[in-house]
Amino acid sequence: MSQLFGETAGTYHEARPGYPTEVADAIRAYHGGPPGTLVEVGAGTGLATAALLGLGAATTCVEPDARMARVLAERLPDVEVVTATFEQWSPPFGGVDALACAMAWHWLDPATRNRRAHDALRPGGTLAVLGHRYAYVEAAQAEAIRVAFSTADPADRGDRPDGWFRDDIADSGFFTDVRLDRFRRAVPLDTAAYLRLVDTFSPQLRRPPELRARVRAAVGAAVDGFGGTVVLDLRTALALARRPA
Repeated sequence: MSQLFGETAGTYHEARPGYPTEVADAIRAYHGGPPGTLVEVGAGTGLATAALLGLGAATTCVEPDARMARVLAERLPDVEVVTATFEQWSPPFGGVDALACAMAWHWLDPATRNRRAHDALRPGGTLAVLGHRYAYVEAAQAEAIRVAFSTADPADRGDRPDGWFRDDIADSGFFTDVRLDRFRRAVPLDTAAYLRLVDTFSPQLRRPPELRARVRAAVGAAVDGFGGTVVLDLRTALALARRPA
């Protein structure tokens, strides 16, 4: 599954929304100042990396898909890019000040991700896990799109609970001072832009071609039905945790 998104690497960066600059501010405040070193795992094309660079830390990105890593390296040439899974990557001796993961925590091995994150950090280091939830400003739009997805593909299971990774980290017992910050912004998308976004979702990438086309047609018709623009209520959750000193 780590190679799933490479299929759409060329459009992923343009289709997916980025992260607010406030994310870096929140990490800096939690950490007690700017971290000297930061590693981002599952970095994709660097959407979160662009915001994390606001920390001013020496940054390494670990991304398993070579196609995604190539886009990241082209867009952010000053960042060190390592093509490997989190499980294959070896942290530097003594660990790093901060470890980040955006929209990829669920792709990491659930049996080992918290232990590996703990072991990659220096004592007192900061873990920052981010994720978007694609809600909608208008309830009528939310319902029309939900119906479109479920009608085209009744097997669609929807999203995980908002901020689920905060509980995963807290329940692991490896970290202290676990908290969750939230950021919200309205993002309008026309039908074509919304369909490009849908094309980067993992359920869509796993569907066979005919089912992909059916989902695109149903969702596109839903957005066209209320004027050709959907307004996302983009909810970004940031879980912060500390390796005990």
